[in-house]
Amino acid sequence: MLGYLRSDGRKGIRNVIVVAYLVECAHHVSREIVSRFKHLPGQPVHLIGFPGCFPNKYANQVMTKLCTHPNVGGVLLVSLGCESFDRANLGKAIQASGRPAGLQIIQETGGTRKTVEAGVKWIEEALKTIAKVPRVEMSPADIIIGTICGGSDATSGLTANPAIGLASDLLVEAGGTSIFEETGELIGCEHHMGGRARTPELGKELIRSVEKAAHYYDVLGHGSFAAGNAEGGLTTLEEKSLGAYSKSGSKTIDGLIKPGDVPPRGGLYLLDVVPDGEVRFGFPNISDNAEIVELIACGAHVILFSTGRGSVVGSAISPVIKVCANSVTYRRMSEDMDIDAGRILESRGSLEDVGRELYGKILRVAEGEQTCSEGLGHQEFILTYKSFEPIWPSCLPVIR
Repeated sequence: MLGYLRSDGRKGIRNVIVVAYLVECAHHVSREIVSRFKHLPGQPVHLIGFPGCFPNKYANQVMTKLCTHPNVGGVLLVSLGCESFDRANLGKAIQASGRPAGLQIIQETGGTRKTVEAGVKWIEEALKTIAKVPRVEMSPADIIIGTICGGSDATSGLTANPAIGLASDLLVEAGGTSIFEETGELIGCEHHMGGRARTPELGKELIRSVEKAAHYYDVLGHGSFAAGNAEGGLTTLEEKSLGAYSKSGSKTIDGLIKPGDVPPRGGLYLLDVVPDGEVRFGFPNISDNAEIVELIACGAHVILFSTGRGSVVGSAISPVIKVCANSVTYRRMSEDMDIDAGRILESRGSLEDVGRELYGKILRVAEGEQTCSEGLGHQEFILTYKSFEPIWPSCLPVIR
């Protein structure tokens, strides 16, 4: 594999230009800029942004991590001009990373049309610049994957999720990094995770993260169990939790991180996505793509997305590999699905077969092969308000 070398030593598997709006009022202008490049092979210009007008430390950190992600070659910031987002420091962080960084302020540029034209010109030049980014050898040890469930059904925990767990094990064995999350869907599994922790202190932190999620949902009066899950044959949160847990594979858990924390070394990590402090932000993640964004903010090059009901989403910045849990859904939605894990149920392959197939797919995508969602042009993105406290030293034990 050949990766795009960044100034911090990390290597990207894609080399995209990001157009980032800094308030919802700049969303349309940013979308118009991106639309001018939809015809280019590989769709190298992606749209992301934060819609809020008021400052939020979490959103600022996530946007900074995304704009300096190894899959990103350059960034155009689009500001209305009167929002509270700290565009100056974000721009400095991008420049300090060695990437081309542009800024268009709509109120100063002269409105919609002038800003769109100025933004298009900037990207045309930036694409020429990032084409010169050096390519270097890249191994599985350089890869970070993020794992997530979406549209789970009764087959997800039997096929797609454990297949993702096997692929995760293979990557970790090769020195790579795997991140699993959804603490609100791991309720009941916390003590199992605690027993797999690198140190007893980390085990306690893992348990506390799930207990926090359980409290958060209890205050809200509902849990992470959608109507679609029930229609798909899941009957209890315990069933869903066990299925979600199987995505973590069997390796020792090396750390607990929060959105924007990049794992310091290879291994298996749990991402805590539930806000800290009092319950004041509503549902922790309003859609699967909110969790995908947080995984990418932690450095994930590729997202493994299991689905039984059938989800069509992709993502900006990092490609999404869709692992379908049953062959009925796979055959109906084959253009959107990358891996048919349902063949396990139809005796057309073992769990190990599908896990190894998925691991091979990860490597091919890292080499440049497009996923189904990439080929269809999916670049979903969503970022909302949250609040997190820094992780404790015990969350990242140094003993390996």
